[in-house]
Amino acid sequence: MPVERASERAHDAVLRHIEDSLRSGGLKLGDRLPGERALAEQFGISRASVRDAIRALEVMGIVRSATGSGPNAGTIVVSDPSSALGSALRLHVASQRLPVKDIVEARVMMETWSLAHAADAEWEPGQAEEARRLLEAMDDPGLPSPAFTALDAQFHVALSALAGNSVVSTMMDSLRESIRGYVDDAVSTRGQWHDIVGELRRQHWEILEAVEARDGERAARLVQEHIEWFYARTL
Repeated sequence: MPVERASERAHDAVLRHIEDSLRSGGLKLGDRLPGERALAEQFGISRASVRDAIRALEVMGIVRSATGSGPNAGTIVVSDPSSALGSALRLHVASQRLPVKDIVEARVMMETWSLAHAADAEWEPGQAEEARRLLEAMDDPGLPSPAFTALDAQFHVALSALAGNSVVSTMMDSLRESIRGYVDDAVSTRGQWHDIVGELRRQHWEILEAVEARDGERAARLVQEHIEWFYARTL
């Protein structure tokens, strides 16, 4: 069995190797990592340490592992940063280390910036139409509140993506998902859903109208009012 390195956690060598390979282009999205045995022999560590490294990469959203055989088996480089960031933020919000108020303020900063800049950005085909389809789905009067809030999250992420900044989009996605638990709890425990859902729909359509008109200043103002209004109503 390989001798573990005493000066560092054994699996750190694997993590650094993956990082360096991604930077250099030696590894790309869709590539498959070598098997546990090959990695263990390459780095002189145990297969258990290799498994620890793979699990860490999965948590970070860098790879996806699947057992069995076939084209989807093994450990594949996928890169899903919003999932990893969102999970970490949700846990820290749950631990009360990150106050919901601060998360909401960060959302306001991200979304107002995004909608202000979306006005002058080049949109990918179908981006604005996707936001409209989400609002049309939310107009269903029989839609349960958890389904509505899930679509709501997708709508805000879709609008933020119009600015064309992938880092902002990823952070926005993570911030929005980090307060999904708070939103769902506020909706279910405060008994105000039927009182506010109509206003949420109206605000959403007004925001989209400003976005489609390429009125960045108005869109940014409306989304800030929308976020702060909901937060104030559900305190």
